[in-house]
Amino acid sequence: MKPLEPDTIAWAVHLACLFEVCADKPGNVTWGKDFWDTRFVDFMASAVAVGPALRDAPYAPIGETILRAVRDTHQLVGVNTNLGMILLLAPLAKAAGLGHAQGLRAGVSEVLRALTVDDARMAFEAIRCAAPGGLGRAERYDVHQAEVDITLREAMVLAQSRDTVAREYVTDFEVTFELGYATLRRLWVGGHKFSDSIVQTALTILAQVPDTLIARKEGRAVAERVSRQASQVLQAGGVFSERGREALRKFDRSIRDERHRLNPGTTADLVAASLFVFLTEGRGLKLFQDLLKRW
Repeated sequence: MKPLEPDTIAWAVHLACLFEVCADKPGNVTWGKDFWDTRFVDFMASAVAVGPALRDAPYAPIGETILRAVRDTHQLVGVNTNLGMILLLAPLAKAAGLGHAQGLRAGVSEVLRALTVDDARMAFEAIRCAAPGGLGRAERYDVHQAEVDITLREAMVLAQSRDTVAREYVTDFEVTFELGYATLRRLWVGGHKFSDSIVQTALTILAQVPDTLIARKEGRAVAERVSRQASQVLQAGGVFSERGREALRKFDRSIRDERHRLNPGTTADLVAASLFVFLTEGRGLKLFQDLLKRW
């Protein structure tokens, strides 16, 4: 994969975030479905806010990119809409800008292996700034601590059992590439509408990977129950059959409540990362007019 121009990276970031929130995924904020503390328009503004930092990602340390993007988002919208997305998109954007003869995932692997202690310090500061829901505390290397003496990847190793975003740092973005992007590309090549492909991809990820935002808020058993529900929607056909669409509508209603405790937010982050890969390595930007025509 040849290095991408900064503007191309920024476009891919903007569009990945916009497509993610515009697709009517179960349990997430989308058009006409706000939360009490975050709205569709907040996510739209956030998609713009992260652009400058991620545009410059190839030339900056990962931790600096993460912290800058979180601060820029907070300055515009004042709430945490996209911490997980930023954590995933920063290594992807840097790898895309650097290029790699063996493709984007190989580039991401190199970027992750080069993470430093300073990256961890800045990423921890970004997490404190974003103040994500259900964060809790860890016995070792808690993000609330200002002093850190391990690299960001080492910190992610310690957190991988309780957070899928952290696990992506340890597995060279296994879910993003092998499940999210692979599903999205297969559905698109199969001739499906792009918006339907995004929703079906979200269901596919959620069915196989219990959402760790739900798990942090409500416990692992609840997260696994939500994953089983997503699997049942897929078994009914998902967005590609009337029976599946009715099951999807019921599922969506069942995981929405006033405090959005069952919001599969980590799944949404993985969808955004998968979209970035689709738009860059998967040549989605080259097919952009077709994506809109088949939305």
